[in-house]
Amino acid sequence: MSKTDISAVTLEAMRARHADLASDVLRTPTVPLISPLMDRALDGGQVHMKLECFQHTGTFKARGAVSVARAIPEDRRAAGITAASAGNHAIAAAWAARREGLSAKVVMQSSANPFRVARARAEGAEVILKEGGPATFGEAERLVREEGRTFIHPFEGIDTTLGTAGIGFEMMADVPDLEAVVVSVGGGGLISGVAAAVKAINPACKVYGVEPTGADSMSRSRTAGAPVTLDKVDTIADSLGPPMALPFGFAMCQAHVDDIVTVTDDQICAGMVVMQEEAKLAVEPAAGAAMAGLLSPLRNRLKGKRVGLIVCGANIDAEGYLNLMERGRGNLAELTGY
Repeated sequence: MSKTDISAVTLEAMRARHADLASDVLRTPTVPLISPLMDRALDGGQVHMKLECFQHTGTFKARGAVSVARAIPEDRRAAGITAASAGNHAIAAAWAARREGLSAKVVMQSSANPFRVARARAEGAEVILKEGGPATFGEAERLVREEGRTFIHPFEGIDTTLGTAGIGFEMMADVPDLEAVVVSVGGGGLISGVAAAVKAINPACKVYGVEPTGADSMSRSRTAGAPVTLDKVDTIADSLGPPMALPFGFAMCQAHVDDIVTVTDDQICAGMVVMQEEAKLAVEPAAGAAMAGLLSPLRNRLKGKRVGLIVCGANIDAEGYLNLMERGRGNLAELTGY
C-alpha cells in the first residue's frame, strides 16, 4: 500500500480492529454536557462529550499505540519498540509496549513536561531526552537502525487510524443521531480514525477539526492540496504541535473531514475554563482547543445541532493547569460572548 492509499480503511477493517482491541482499551463513556451556557451558545443544541480523557494513559493515544504494537510481526517483537514524542505519545507507546510484553525506549524532548516524563517511566519505558525536533526523531531512527526496534509513529499510518476509529464507532453507537463531531487536530492520527468511522456510519454527519493558529499544518496542507511542513510551531497545546502533515493522515482528512478551523492560544485557555466550569473536567490544552473551536469559529454552524465533542486528553500537571486557567479566565467573555 502506498503512503497515500487509504482504501484499506474500510468499515469492515475498522470494525475488526475495534473488536480486536476491545480487551486492551477502555470503552470510554459518552455523556451529555448539561450547561445553560452551552444551551445559549448553541441556541438549544446538544453537546455529547466522548471522554477519552479517561482512557488508559489519560489520552486517546493509547488506542493508536496499542493498535500498532499488536500489529508488529512476531519476528520483530523481541527487539521492542521506540517512539518520539513531547509527552502523550511516549506515555501511550510505553503503556502499549508493557501491555504487549515488549521492551520500550522512548525519546522525549528535553523540554517535555517533567510530569509526562515521569508518567512514561512509570509505564516501564527507558526514557531518552533529546533536543526537540530533528534530534528527537533522529535518536528514535538510530534505535530502529541499531537495535532493530519498531518505531511507533505518533500519528501517521493505517494501524494508528484503525485504532482511533474505535472512538468514532463507540460515539456513534452511544448517540446515533449526531449531526456533527468536533475533533482537535495535531498530526491527524485522531481525526483520521474518528472521521472515517463517523462517515462510514453516517455520511451526513459533519466532521470538523480544530487546530491552534500556531500549529496549523493540516489547514495549510488542505489549502495547498498537499502535505506541508511549518517553519515553526508556536502554541501552548504541545499535543497539537507536530510541525508537519504527512501523506496518509492528510489523505484521510481530505477524504472524510468537512472543514478545519483554527483557534488562538487565548481561546484554547478559555476553552479549558469552560470545560472545568461547565463540564467539571480538568483537561489539557488539546481538549480545550476542541471546546474553543465549538464556541467560536464553529458556533454558527452548530447552532441547534446535536454535536459530538472528543475530549481527547487530560495529561497536565497542577501548576501548569492553574497557570493556563488564569490566562483563560481573562479571555472567557470573548470566547463565550457572555
